[in-house]
Amino acid sequence: MNNLASSDEILLSIDKPARYIGNEVNSVRKNLKDIKLRFAMCFPDVYEIGMSHLGIQILYDQFNQRDDVYCERVYSPWTDLHKIMKEQQLPLFSLETQTPIQDFDFLGITLQYEMCYTNVLQILDLANIPFSASDRDWSVPIVIGGGPCSYNPEPIADFFDLFYIGEGETVYNQLFDVYIECKKNNCSRTEFLIQAGQIPGIYAPSQYQVTYKEDGTIASFLPLDERLPLTISKQIVMDPTQIGYPKHPIVPFIKATQDRVVLEIQRGCIRGCRFCQAGMIYRPTRERDVDELKEIAHEMLLSTGHEEISLSSLSSSDYSDLDDLISYLIDYFGSQGVNISLPSLRIDAFSLDIMKKVQDIKKSSLTFAPEAGSQRLRDVINKGLTEDDILNGAGLAFEGGWQKVKLYFMLGLPTETVEDMQQIPVLAEQIAKRYYEIPKDVRNGKCQITISTSFFVPKPFTPFQWVPMCTKEEFLNRARIVNESVKEQLNRKSLKYNWHEADVTVLEGVFARGDRRISKVIQYAYEHGCLFDSWSETFKDSIWMESFQACGIDIDFYTTRTREQDEIFPWDFIDIGVTRDFLYQEYENSLKETITPNCRAKCSNCGALQYKGGVCLENKN
Repeated sequence: MNNLASSDEILLSIDKPARYIGNEVNSVRKNLKDIKLRFAMCFPDVYEIGMSHLGIQILYDQFNQRDDVYCERVYSPWTDLHKIMKEQQLPLFSLETQTPIQDFDFLGITLQYEMCYTNVLQILDLANIPFSASDRDWSVPIVIGGGPCSYNPEPIADFFDLFYIGEGETVYNQLFDVYIECKKNNCSRTEFLIQAGQIPGIYAPSQYQVTYKEDGTIASFLPLDERLPLTISKQIVMDPTQIGYPKHPIVPFIKATQDRVVLEIQRGCIRGCRFCQAGMIYRPTRERDVDELKEIAHEMLLSTGHEEISLSSLSSSDYSDLDDLISYLIDYFGSQGVNISLPSLRIDAFSLDIMKKVQDIKKSSLTFAPEAGSQRLRDVINKGLTEDDILNGAGLAFEGGWQKVKLYFMLGLPTETVEDMQQIPVLAEQIAKRYYEIPKDVRNGKCQITISTSFFVPKPFTPFQWVPMCTKEEFLNRARIVNESVKEQLNRKSLKYNWHEADVTVLEGVFARGDRRISKVIQYAYEHGCLFDSWSETFKDSIWMESFQACGIDIDFYTTRTREQDEIFPWDFIDIGVTRDFLYQEYENSLKETITPNCRAKCSNCGALQYKGGVCLENKN
């Protein structure tokens, strides 16, 4: 084991010191003499959350398969260690070798949610890397971002040298080769960025110029060098079976948020919910071979000792061979006490049959996401669920022995009315009523139905990217309407209602559709104490409001404003395969309350057929 970067005195004075010592089972150790490129892989949140992220595990495994590359990990120090590191001027370090991050060639930061942006600055700050990419030289790493938030990288463009747009398995090796060659030839940092920006999927923000109109909207977005492309095409793996999978994931020293083996069964989603960014940017749906998954499951469970396996996808029940895979896992691992977790199931008979198999002994709560209380609004968002689907699914669950149901909804969806809001508790009441229709001698006590509402944020590359979002006050008023309606229900004692923080949602809205002018707000907020903004105990809304005022940024411009059809968006330079025309057509369909069939039922000509694979070619529909 390496000498630790933090002293025993420091480690004994902070919460969960195991976050910072590395040396976990399956972590990679290499001889540094053989290494040409060192990559620090960062998840800008605490260790327990970062260790639960599948994408980092995949890239960590892929990078370390190269003999000349060493990929190590780094996470955000919690507030207690952050304070000590600032006071004692201790540099941020990697877990594997406890090396200062400043000494690496690359710092790769995954951007999974908007509220991690001040944590990005924390990482740069503690690593002694200048916030602004324009202030950096070869003495510090190339800072590259990826993940879903990189589909609109502009609010944090100033802080990054590069962004990787799309799935990470395709061109990283090419990027590493270009870097090694540039360093060998003593290229300038700018020349490297230009060469990197010519690789498909790689975006170098400093090499592009944005101009604005008088009304604040974008007038133009152009490269500064003619060698660079006008648009950046997302990278996509058309056959996930061919790219391998981490069979020996790192086992954390402390309990992670998701303390289990994760098996990715497919990428993409066929459903086409109009609020869902993931459902658009990850098109088309591509499945992994079921026989390969069985083999991987064996090796992962053997190499980790985990007692639970989670099947990961956007909509698990749409995986073609799910029944076969589940049956196999139960047959081989059920007797060994291995639990099977299935997130993202639809509320239908097939899903319930699957759940009965995996939860035969312990009936935990079932989670469903109707998203809207009324059928009208579910049609607006293209959820593809009828009230009968929901009630029949709940009925089957209750008859199967479940008594706890979690229901997820959104407030603030386009065209939402008071009646739509009131229908959320009404739907929950109907589900409770369905439970109490079961004879007393058959059912297992009282049912518990938890209603959770989040507040809607219009995301880039969705049909709702043109629509305004609600103010904080409007969100809270809608939550109050739902809460009052809960109190009016006959079975209200069986209903519990929770709602999301509205002030956080407003910020998410700014960051989701923001442009480069937002960077200064994020920097101001961090420098005045904002950190771990996704954590309620550390979120400081007053400082954020002060930041917007100090930087002269109007929040409403980014949140409550309706966009014109032809407005240039900050993310329009990215090509995700799905066309802008299709997205606008879907927006118009939402206003007509018109349903668009899922990709297996009928091709909607979204544009993803250009990739010539996945669900698009299943039936040649």
